[in-house]
Amino acid sequence: MSTETDTDLARVAGERGIRYFLISYVDLFGALRAKLVPAAAIGAMQRDGAGFAGFATHLDLTPAHPDMFAVPDPASLIQLPWKPEVGWLASDLVMDGAPVAQGPRQVLKAQITRAAGQGYRMKTGVECEYFLLTPDGEHVADPHDTQPKPCYDQSALMRQFDLIEEICDCMGALGWGPYQNDHEDANGQFEMNWDYDDTLVTADRHAFFKFMVRTLAEKRGMRATFMPKPFNQLTGNGCHMHVSLWSLDGTINLFHDDDGELGLSDLAYGFLGGVMHSADALCALFNPTVNSYKRINAPITASGATWAPNAVTYSGNNRTHMVRIPDAGRFEFRLMDGATNPYLAQAGVLAAGLDGIAHRRDPGERLDINMYEDGHTLHDVKKLPLNLLDALRLLEGSDILRAALGSPFLDAYLKLKMQEWNAFMSHASTWERAHTLDI
Repeated sequence: MSTETDTDLARVAGERGIRYFLISYVDLFGALRAKLVPAAAIGAMQRDGAGFAGFATHLDLTPAHPDMFAVPDPASLIQLPWKPEVGWLASDLVMDGAPVAQGPRQVLKAQITRAAGQGYRMKTGVECEYFLLTPDGEHVADPHDTQPKPCYDQSALMRQFDLIEEICDCMGALGWGPYQNDHEDANGQFEMNWDYDDTLVTADRHAFFKFMVRTLAEKRGMRATFMPKPFNQLTGNGCHMHVSLWSLDGTINLFHDDDGELGLSDLAYGFLGGVMHSADALCALFNPTVNSYKRINAPITASGATWAPNAVTYSGNNRTHMVRIPDAGRFEFRLMDGATNPYLAQAGVLAAGLDGIAHRRDPGERLDINMYEDGHTLHDVKKLPLNLLDALRLLEGSDILRAALGSPFLDAYLKLKMQEWNAFMSHASTWERAHTLDI
């Protein structure tokens, strides 16, 4: 990944043997969009951007809108390790010379600017879980992956060694610092971890990681999915995020305090208070699909636990809560699932955290109980929404998130997601027909 925002992409293409560039952006639904540009044309594209019809993607634009341009960020450049003649570039969206306010990358960059104005720099790492399935998406790709408790299953992990190795080697070649790969808690499910970094870098890498995993799995006749809950009886795909705030020069972890409770500063607890305060509304960003609510409100799975939260609580090193404090100086937010938009997840956390700091929000008492066994005994904790409609209504009613993220983004997102909910509700499912056809 380049570190120079003024990098001449035409020169880089010649030096690295790049023949084509994918000028890419993520829309509001998290879909990766791109144009493939020959290296000979990249100079003009770097200056003016690649043209798109915004209405053709999920951005709440109409056919009457003028051309939208995706202006590539040279600092995001990733040369595809498996196809080095192609370079991938994350882009910022512009229309009529102004940023497209609802563009997810712009939404995150606006929060980064807000944080920087207060002397903060957020660093994050994400844990992206995914399933490897048959091409039709109906079954786990490995027919021998049938353990009732498959987490860390060495044999099942090694049967997918060729794919895991290639993905991990790609991350290593790109300088991401991959450090562990494992079989997760569901049959056919895997997780791969790389080093944390600045929030925008992590978001760009998150977007690219999903593309990379799908591409390399497809090459081997498999289908990789980050769908939150592809199988009701199995653990769902989470996307846990580890978060800390640093000084602007990146040298001091402002969340770390040796004398603070569990090694966390007052600033950290204020940040946590903000996320806890807005957590139910944030579900619309962290858990953005109809299917998401089969993960965070799931019954016990085949392995014995869902590993997903259903209430707004935090604890120490305890995975049954929405927020875990695994170590001094950072939080693990466990609410996000595999469908979360890489940019909007980061923006939501940062926006809510800054609100918590500004208003000194109290996260409440830490709970050191097993929420899966004893959570039902608690009567004064906030519950997470039960479905996407409830989450969207909570987001719509959040003055905090509207002020932080902006009405242009919020209105566009809510409009498109309400259309998605209405589309879901406009058909009768197989279950509904089976149980109510003869009533």
